[in-house]
Amino acid sequence: MPILLWVVFGLIVGLIAKTLMGRRPESFVLTSLLGIAGGLVGGFLGRALGVYPPERPTGGFISSILGAVILIALYEAIKSAARPRGPV
Repeated sequence: MPILLWVVFGLIVGLIAKTLMGRRPESFVLTSLLGIAGGLVGGFLGRALGVYPPERPTGGFISSILGAVILIALYEAIKSAARPRGPV
């Protein structure tokens, strides 16, 4: 059951982050994965800044969204850099 909750939480966080950035979700799986990873990134940043205790594996809802926004921005930057450009 906890894995299902992670997927649902990741999907919600990923959808909110994509909406905040003005982009459409690529796919259900990618949005969920970015949301789950965003929770981990948010928790890492929260622990690094002293907001969350070290034993907490993830951050809160807001920090998870911020983490997902960071990951989506990185994903979009890598995706656009890998896109082939036309003749110059």
